[in-house]
Amino acid sequence: MEPFVKLYYIPAACSLAPHIVLRELDLTFDLIKVDHQSRQTADGQHYNDLNPLGYVPLLQLDDGSLLREGPAIVQYLADLKPGVGLAPDNGTIARYRLQEWLNFLASEIHKGFIPLLYARLAGTYGTATAKPKLEARFAWLNDTLAKRQYLMGDTFTVADAYLSSLMQWGQATWLEDLSRRHPLRRAGASWIMVWTGQSTSRRASGARCRGTALSSG
Repeated sequence: MEPFVKLYYIPAACSLAPHIVLRELDLTFDLIKVDHQSRQTADGQHYNDLNPLGYVPLLQLDDGSLLREGPAIVQYLADLKPGVGLAPDNGTIARYRLQEWLNFLASEIHKGFIPLLYARLAGTYGTATAKPKLEARFAWLNDTLAKRQYLMGDTFTVADAYLSSLMQWGQATWLEDLSRRHPLRRAGASWIMVWTGQSTSRRASGARCRGTALSSG
């Protein structure tokens, strides 16, 4: 029997990535919304009691234990149904390539966005340092996607789910989005746009995940 899990999420956050993976795997799960201001969960708990670090995603397993950190969560989920192919087999060089991508997305894209999403805290660091660095990372990503359909080649993986969640950042009304006033230069990012179209047209990345994507309600 497949395990039943609960995913705690905030709309427009990176918790969209495990939601996409759950849909791709066609697993049974509950979505528990977390209010980004009050930290109250839809099932009547205070989120910080579950995760003292305060951020999403958080996955509750069927034994009641909790798993934090998006890259760990998406790999755990993918390994529940290895035949779907969202992650290569453990111990293979392909699995380490996947982890290479997940680490790049976490450290260079995910964290790279933070100064743009919280502009007043970042000050001039956001426009003078963080923004050009992030633009350079996107330029490299675009060149990479010119040679392949998805991040790992011809197959959609959990890394693509993670990048899908990051590509819609900055569109939530509750974020202080510096990129609205100082948009990222993505001139010539044609291959990223092709990848975006392919990824979002998949059944799991579209309407069925919309509730955890941009809406704040």
